[in-house]
Amino acid sequence: MAVIRWYDRPESTPRAGQAMERLQREVNRIFSDFSGRGGSLRAAVFPPINVSEDEENLYIRAELPGIQAADMEVSVEGDALMIRGERKLDKTGEGVNYHRREREGGSFRRIVALPVRIDPEGVSAVCRNGVLSIVLPKAREALPKQITVKSD
Repeated sequence: MAVIRWYDRPESTPRAGQAMERLQREVNRIFSDFSGRGGSLRAAVFPPINVSEDEENLYIRAELPGIQAADMEVSVEGDALMIRGERKLDKTGEGVNYHRREREGGSFRRIVALPVRIDPEGVSAVCRNGVLSIVLPKAREALPKQITVKSD
């Protein structure tokens, strides 16, 4: 067995960690594609949501900073809720060069599968401080019903 000193090894010998470096570059490339710099998915526009419930209602809260109520639409169809809107960015003058651009503009659509039947006539939505809050009352058939057990 020959011992090769580190500084004498041929350039064709793979360095330790070279495969990991290639993997890291590939992962970085994939994530940069999704950050809005040329990718088709614009995560900055796709709103994150929370869905919760109590005995009578479902609650959906969506983060939509910078989007005006006039630029969004909420609709219910069957067992799904759709939030649609558009984030409009300020127009910049000609010849403006960005050093960093992380805020994305554009249209979005988010469909949320509802876990229970709701009463679409009672749905309400309010946007305050960039948070859209939607209250969806459960349909009567979805509400818990207490059943009295009789004895013989």
